[in-house]
Amino acid sequence: MRAIIQRVTQASVTVGEEQISSIGRGICVLLGISVEDTQKDVDYMVRKILNLRVFSDENGKQWCKSVMDKQYEVLCVSQFTLQCILKGNKPDYHMAMPSEQAEPFYNDFLQQMRRAYKPELIKDGKFGAYMQVHIQNDGPVTIELEPPASSTDPKHLTKLEKQQQRKEKTRAKSLSESGREKSVPRSKDDPSASSGADGDVSSEREP
Repeated sequence: MRAIIQRVTQASVTVGEEQISSIGRGICVLLGISVEDTQKDVDYMVRKILNLRVFSDENGKQWCKSVMDKQYEVLCVSQFTLQCILKGNKPDYHMAMPSEQAEPFYNDFLQQMRRAYKPELIKDGKFGAYMQVHIQNDGPVTIELEPPASSTDPKHLTKLEKQQQRKEKTRAKSLSESGREKSVPRSKDDPSASSGADGDVSSEREP
């Protein structure tokens, strides 16, 4: 799942000649759903989008208020092209979830957004339609958001394994060097070195 989040002063969606939704100040969320997305990804994205601090407070301090803090609107638009992979110069969309699966998945995303916030402040486009999306970006502020990589991702596991191997090699090298330092014999002139004679003397002094 990939989202492009834009802070806007206004945004709207038109299908044909009809404007089907519009918002004033708030955020516009373009959402691309992949074949690998799960409910866990939806939970993460909903939480992050609604709590993303891209607004200023009443004193003008930036990056400290979310859309929920400000009671602003959210316009969500499904956009499978965000899952594009280029093959040369040609876009490939095989990573995008097929529409028959993506539509209920997207609707569930919207429902979670509405449950987590105010339903009347969550607007959306028309799934699968050819839309004209009009966005007046404020700033401009544009943020890309994705869920964290799953720990079951083979690439992620390989990276973790390599990091662990490097740590183990570093630890082994450190222990090896420490062992060599301990095994180096001290000079007879070293005042910190204790001799057998000193030991004998001390034992003789004991009652």
